[in-house]
Amino acid sequence: MEAFELLKQAIRQSTDDRKTIFIDELPWMDTRNSGFVKAVSTFWNGWASARKDVVMIVCGSAASWMVNRILQNRGGLFNRANRTIYLEPWTLHECEQYLAEQNNPMDRKDITAAYMIFGGVPYYWSLLDKRESLSQSVDRLFFAPKAELGREFGRLYKSVFKEPEPYIAVVTALATKRTGLTRDELVGHVPTLRNDGTLTHILENLETSAFIRRYAETGKKKKGSVYQLVDNFTLFYFSFVKDYGGRDRQHWMHMVKDQKRIVWEALAFELVCLLHSEQIKWKLGISGVATEESSWRFVSDDPRVKGAQIDLVIRRGDRVTNLCEIKYSAGEYEIREEEAIRLREKVAAFIRETATNDTCHLTFVTTYGLKRTKASCVVQSEVTLNDLFRE
Repeated sequence: MEAFELLKQAIRQSTDDRKTIFIDELPWMDTRNSGFVKAVSTFWNGWASARKDVVMIVCGSAASWMVNRILQNRGGLFNRANRTIYLEPWTLHECEQYLAEQNNPMDRKDITAAYMIFGGVPYYWSLLDKRESLSQSVDRLFFAPKAELGREFGRLYKSVFKEPEPYIAVVTALATKRTGLTRDELVGHVPTLRNDGTLTHILENLETSAFIRRYAETGKKKKGSVYQLVDNFTLFYFSFVKDYGGRDRQHWMHMVKDQKRIVWEALAFELVCLLHSEQIKWKLGISGVATEESSWRFVSDDPRVKGAQIDLVIRRGDRVTNLCEIKYSAGEYEIREEEAIRLREKVAAFIRETATNDTCHLTFVTTYGLKRTKASCVVQSEVTLNDLFRE
């Protein structure tokens, strides 16, 4: 309260036409028994809001705190926010712009590979060294002795959530299944959780903080949400950092042809594409069409009927559904005849199992496009890596 009294004095003494108060990292000023939020409320409601020359901006990286204590405040700050700015993670385009500003010559293939690890978090991108290859930077940041990001996972969740343990338990469970889990499945994976309001609160906070996304599975008779872990850094941590024993300071470079890394690259590229669905829709010419994105999986109880999975399903308001196959490759991707047959069977399974009346188009999303062959005619449209870099 004394601090805000001093702030009042400073404002009264200012001759500027407009006084802007900017409070950074608001959640971490709200320590136990500090009465900080009450002091902010008293300052604003009892004095500053009556003035026409004062603007106050508050921000914080703990998104869940900002939502619960400011935007959804039921006390003195109720309905006081005039404008909310949610800072989204950078896109591939924005990461490329940043690297250009830093005179970092990284090409789009490496930028995408870095995005698979760091996502769109500016701080992580600032740690890259333009004198190093991407592999050298990853080894330095994660696998060298006392690596700067070696213990980042714990720091990250402690900085965003004041009681991080249940949040870590949820993302640990979600990391076991890349397409996500339902609430009931989550409770089955985490014995300490119950399907109640506490779980709702945890999931909402994780979604607000962009660690997870929620979607409805296409074709499911029983409606319900699936929660999918979409934070690139967290997924990389569980795949390679969590169980790293510190035996090889060039660990990432030595894994370049390792099967575990190859499988991870394919799955991580799928997530990058999912996070750039707007760019995919732009390339398909459907930016102005209402859409719903999800994944789809069919597991047959009959051994004679093949199961199927589709990486990204884009259901459109114009009664067309794009079934997106996502392939990460070092060059042009070649569809061979046997794969073309499997693709036709997959589309047929989707139509049969979802009972859709939409026209279904097969779309390929690849790094460098499709190699033109007789079998490639099974594809109606394609998206390349360059398309994902659109602004």
